[in-house]
Amino acid sequence: MRLGVPFAVVGFLLSVSFGVLARQAGFSVAQASVTGMVVFAGSAQFAALSVITVGGGIVAALTAGSLMNARFLAMGIAVAPSLPGGPVKRAAQGQAVVDSSWALANRGDGTFNRWLLFGTTLPQYVTWTLGSIVGATFGNALGDTHRLGLDAIYPVFFLSLLITELRDATSRWAAFGGGLVALALVPVSPPGVPILAASTVALMGLVRRSR
Repeated sequence: MRLGVPFAVVGFLLSVSFGVLARQAGFSVAQASVTGMVVFAGSAQFAALSVITVGGGIVAALTAGSLMNARFLAMGIAVAPSLPGGPVKRAAQGQAVVDSSWALANRGDGTFNRWLLFGTTLPQYVTWTLGSIVGATFGNALGDTHRLGLDAIYPVFFLSLLITELRDATSRWAAFGGGLVALALVPVSPPGVPILAASTVALMGLVRRSR
């Protein structure tokens, strides 16, 4: 749990930012708070919110959010052998998979410490939920997220996760290749597609390392 606290602090600020932006996009306090509590995925929430903000419909917003969260398919497949029990029990334990906890629980040999996964996720879920509620409730008082600097927290958060994963040459090449693919696709593809394409490069690197 102590290892998850720094990410929980960042998550609180991120979810406050989401709550503020959600209120500005027309969400009620309850809608913004429940979204943060149930979805618990920053990239999906911000992607869906960006679609709604520019006038997109609910279906388009859900599609964007789903595309952003598609990385959890690969992450779930990777962590599954380290979770005991049948499919339902593993699925329940898999709810603890978030980016930072997944990276922290990774032993580096293809296995994961499930108790480290659970422990690091718990404080993050608590602060994410609280942040969503605070942002939604006091959004008008907090004002512009750009002025407060909250918009810079999100990319810095994921950059910190990336740095922890660059421990060997294969990971570095996978990160470099995925970054180039994402950078090339961002100007010409819908939200979510660049990260899916970049994940394919990362999966190729994972297969190479496992061999």
